[in-house]
Formats: sequence, structure tokens, C-alpha cells
Amino acid sequence: MNKKFSLAAVAAVFLLNIVLILALTETLAPDALTYSRGSSGDGVRTIQTKLKRWGYYTGEVDGIYGSKTVEAVKYFQRTNGLAVDGICGEKTLAALGISDGSSGSSGGAGGSRENDMALLARIITAESESEPYLGQVAVGAVILNRVQHPSFPNTLSGVIFQKGAFSPISDGRFYSVTVTASARKAAQDAMNGYDPTGGAVYFYNPRTSTSKWIFSRETVMTVGNHVFAK
Repeated sequence: MNKKFSLAAVAAVFLLNIVLILALTETLAPDALTYSRGSSGDGVRTIQTKLKRWGYYTGEVDGIYGSKTVEAVKYFQRTNGLAVDGICGEKTLAALGISDGSSGSSGGAGGSRENDMALLARIITAESESEPYLGQVAVGAVILNRVQHPSFPNTLSGVIFQKGAFSPISDGRFYSVTVTASARKAAQDAMNGYDPTGGAVYFYNPRTSTSKWIFSRETVMTVGNHVFAK
């Protein structure tokens, strides 16, 4: 009887430990990926710095997630087709170029090469998934050329999320696509310096473009459905 009781007690303790571990995991995991009102620290500073650089935030970069930061995040979310809740969760952090809630350890607003590669591959997929490989590299090169051009933001995420720059951001396609292997390779080639456009900073589809101004730009090359221009 005592032996059976002991086995039952051990089993009960074992099950209780599993329940506690699962409960802690569910409780802690989201916090590691989420910033909201009341959060503070270097991660919040990085968020504020990016939002301020892009014109969404006008408050101090103080590392405190207060009402001004909440409103800035909502503004960013609304502009970029995200759920508007004022919380920097996984999707909003990704849109900011901050991967897996790692902004606290990134130390700056520029983003790591790994983060930049992921962002570039995603926008290449969204803009040119059905285009030839050369065209995908060219799209990546245009985006990287903009980072170096004085007329555009000086970070990759800043270029990609610049207001009105790319339709997949505003219509939400950027967030729903499955990044392709060819887009990842194209992003890598572009970041390694391959630029088939020779310095182009624009691309467009002449059959769908509604901007008369873009047709006035100097054409560099045409690949698939895209015209690349300076």
C-alpha cells in the first residue's frame, strides 16, 4: 500500500513539475518578444530611435515605453498595414528590422546583417517573386543603392518602410508572402555587391505604373516586367 502511495506521489510531483514548466514557458515566451506600455530599456530606445528617424516619433529617446511611444507605434502600424494596437510584437518588430525581440542586444538602429538579409529577401519576394533571377537581384540592388543615396533613408529598413515607397508594404503583401529560396540568394548576392543595374535607384512595371514622373527617369535596363532607372 505504501509502495503504491509512493509511486502515486512521485507521479503527481512529476506531473505538477511539467505543468509548472509549461505555464512558465507560456508566460515568459511572449514577454521576450513584446514591448508595450510600461516596458523600458535598450530595446525601447532602439524602437524609439527607428521611429524618430523615420518621422513617426517626436518624443525623447529615453527608453521608456510611454503614451508617445504607443501613439508612434500605432502610427507606424497604421501606415504599414499592421494590426494597430500600439504594441511591438513579433510582426511590428520585424517591420522595424528588429528580429525575435533582440533589439535590446543589437545596440543600434541599423540592424544586423542577418536582419537586413531577411528584410531584403522578403521585399524581393513581395516585389519580384515571379521575375527572373537577374530581376530579383536587380530589385535588391536598387534598394541597397537607395541606402547610399542622399535622397533616401540611410538604413535598409528605413528605405523599405519609407512611406509610399513600395506597394507590398502598404497593401500588406510584404507580411504575408513566403520568402523564396531564390529571393534569399538574390538578397545575398546583392548584399555581396552584385548590382546588374549599375546604380539604379528606381524600378517599376510600365504596364501597371500610374506615375507619369517615373517615366521621365533615365532607363538603365529592363528585366522581365520591370524597368530599372536612375
